[in-house]
Amino acid sequence: MNKFINALLLFVLFPTMLLTIFVGFDLPIEFLKTSGSQLPYRAEAFMALGIILLVINVRRSVRRWMGMRLTNQVNKFKWNEPMSSERKKRVVVYTLMEALVMGCVGTALYQVAQEAFIPSSAFWFGTADNLVFLIVGSTGNRFRGGITSKAVIIADRDVSLIYFSGLRKVSIQQDSIYFDYIKGLQLSFPMDCIPPSKKDEFFEILEQQIDRDKVFVTKNR
Repeated sequence: MNKFINALLLFVLFPTMLLTIFVGFDLPIEFLKTSGSQLPYRAEAFMALGIILLVINVRRSVRRWMGMRLTNQVNKFKWNEPMSSERKKRVVVYTLMEALVMGCVGTALYQVAQEAFIPSSAFWFGTADNLVFLIVGSTGNRFRGGITSKAVIIADRDVSLIYFSGLRKVSIQQDSIYFDYIKGLQLSFPMDCIPPSKKDEFFEILEQQIDRDKVFVTKNR
């Protein structure tokens, strides 16, 4: 999910950067017979792009915070454990990098063209949200994974919600746990989300929640 959101942000960033450069440096736009600083509806374009960027960031933020809140309701789970130490380190590094990039992009856009304030604000929001989320999540083992009677839920910088309905196979490949469903659907999450000492316990509880006559569960762990 996180990769998809970042891809969306990057996709919207390209036209935003292009508009910012043309407006900020007042470059000529020959086919419109005008220049960047005289471009009609530029304020509306910046607003539209900024709102799209903000919606994408808010959507990710809501999903992350809801995932954290849900997995920290430990009493509602059959099994619930904090992320492994290796996973936590990776989450910290990636989230800090994400926050840094967003902060730099937002600042660069604003420095090139102050009219790009709304798109810049969308990236600054992403920076602030990443930092606050990381601080809260790193306090008290709030990055967790759990199993309910209906699904596996993994929540850190990304959220994985894997239902048991329609599940046909659980396997381990290339340090990830894969869940294969009918009609070819496949979901997965990194193996290091589960502490090594809790791996057997995870699969034991998982097998208790599914129909073993219909679902193959790997023994290679």
